[in-house]
Amino acid sequence: MPVIHVVAEYWVVIVPTIFHILGLCFIFDTIMNGRTSQGTIAWVMALFFFPYIAVFLYLFFGARRIKDYSVAHQYSVTDIHHLGKTLQQDHRLQELMEADISKIDIFSHIYHFPFMKGNRATLLIDGEETFASIFEGLAMARNYILVQFFIIHPDSLGNRFKAALIERAKAGVKVYFLYDRIGSVCLSRSYIRELKASGVQVSVFRVGRQWINRLHINFRNHRKIVVVDGEKSWVGGHNVGDNYLGKGRKFSHWRDTHVKVEGPATLPVQLSFVEDWYWASGKLPEVSWDPPPLYGNEPALCIPTGPGDIVESGSLMMVQAINTATSRCWIMTPYFVPDVAVIKALQLASIRGADVRILIPAHPDKRVVWWAAHSYLSEVAVAGVRMYTYNNGFMHQKVFLIDDKVAGIGTANLDNRSLRINFEITMLFTDPAFVKKVDAMCRTDFANSTALTTDDVYRRSIFFRLAIRAARLFSPIL
Repeated sequence: MPVIHVVAEYWVVIVPTIFHILGLCFIFDTIMNGRTSQGTIAWVMALFFFPYIAVFLYLFFGARRIKDYSVAHQYSVTDIHHLGKTLQQDHRLQELMEADISKIDIFSHIYHFPFMKGNRATLLIDGEETFASIFEGLAMARNYILVQFFIIHPDSLGNRFKAALIERAKAGVKVYFLYDRIGSVCLSRSYIRELKASGVQVSVFRVGRQWINRLHINFRNHRKIVVVDGEKSWVGGHNVGDNYLGKGRKFSHWRDTHVKVEGPATLPVQLSFVEDWYWASGKLPEVSWDPPPLYGNEPALCIPTGPGDIVESGSLMMVQAINTATSRCWIMTPYFVPDVAVIKALQLASIRGADVRILIPAHPDKRVVWWAAHSYLSEVAVAGVRMYTYNNGFMHQKVFLIDDKVAGIGTANLDNRSLRINFEITMLFTDPAFVKKVDAMCRTDFANSTALTTDDVYRRSIFFRLAIRAARLFSPIL
């Protein structure tokens, strides 16, 4: 008994000491590597005053950069950078580069690729239209298919998708299947085994190879990409699952937007996939880098963004988009948790006289994020920004419309996670006819929406108002 008593006393001292030492180490880490001041301050306070809880949270959600990914992304992946340089210098592609876009040319500098002409863009509204187009494209694949999704459910749609990939693989088409470890955590081993057994090459995206980075579930690859033969690509908000067709138990209608791009702008989309595949597997997929046929004359730009970039490319893209607005800035996003830079940009756009609107869901799938969105209403409304809530089911699209000049469709939400933490991809379009189609789609969505005012929030219960203020505290990781 005395021995046990001594050992117990020993651990009573040593365990708290370990937590406090780790807390101090993590405080130093977040001060040196934190991306935002508010996030850094929140972590410092939590680690100092509540180390027994905060140490574990920091291991999974900490503010430090994905250092090994960043280094590989910026310097070490010479094969990928060589491919990028080769594409930029290809004279056949240079002839397709759009020059008459001076005001929005800064977008191209974010990813070092210009707008490319020669494309045909097809707007895909909601799940049935999107997956009908994707399945048609898969069936026509001759050489290879690249597939990347954040969430894949092994349900009816997921199994149809698997069957389509298996059929193509058995027909001799090279199929590469990449999924996010966190987003597709429910993807069964049998699902993966069937794909592999049929010749589909499967890889899982993890943010880090070092053990400490493997714990960082905070960083996720949120991209949704399908590429066929280096000629056609699909990008947008849909993941693979029955709920994205409006067949889920919670929502009878799922409002989302995808886009199909045919032409030269598919190559940068392909490059984004290849970079993620290389990181996940250490190998380069066998794909073609020859310029694809010209399907039209629409300019398009692909902007992949992520935490491994030298600059905060996601935040810069969104702020620049808002800053270019003179007459209109419409943003459709399921999660509205903006940072200070985005808030100020929205305020300034409205003060300049632009019609600034934010559309969010009336019925949330993530209540904490939805609460947090309401906390920003008074800040933007005071400058004339209008917020709306979409009433017809759940709205998951990630779309923005700037004046009558630029339409953006992709995977990025207007929150800290998409702007700084997740790997995302956005397609920009400047063709007047395509922008007009996006305009018509947005007007239909606003017609199915209700204006949200500060009075609406004040009329809610005290518990709701407390909830939105409490949710705001977690905005750096939402």
